[in-house]
Amino acid sequence: MAALLYYLISSLPDISADGDMPMTYDEFLVMCEGNVSGDKFEILKNLTLDSEEGPAVRKWADFYKNLKKELNSQRSALQGRSYTAEYDKYIENTQIAQAAIQAKNPLEAEKILLENEFKVIDDIIGANIFNDVYLFGYAIKLKLLERQSCFVQSKGKAEFKHLFDTVQAKVYNL
Repeated sequence: MAALLYYLISSLPDISADGDMPMTYDEFLVMCEGNVSGDKFEILKNLTLDSEEGPAVRKWADFYKNLKKELNSQRSALQGRSYTAEYDKYIENTQIAQAAIQAKNPLEAEKILLENEFKVIDDIIGANIFNDVYLFGYAIKLKLLERQSCFVQSKGKAEFKHLFDTVQAKVYNL
């Protein structure tokens, strides 16, 4: 199985935070089927950004949960509300969340988050090449790019314009 995994990983296209998805997650799963153990394939098949099972996934899950809570905490503070959920505070997560919240628009904030999330995955993978840790890190990166591909700037601008025009029309009718 190790030789199959080696060939699978060496055939995966490069992936980066500032690039497009090199393949869909379903295409990735097709490549993995038969090249990883049945147990690992099932974990990959059911993988989400909130998953906790699988090589490297536990470390990712700890980071991701804390980052989401840090973002919620800072957003609550901006709205003058307290955030009561307990979580481990890490200076890195605080800085990432601050940078995202201070971004000029939501898409820029997502790009900041994505870039930092890729860095964390790269740190988790470390020198693990041609093994399950690398494969699961790659899978998480694909899931992140998949999520980002849902953000289409032109649709967002159109929706904002529609909402703004609706509010403006209501104000003028007062």
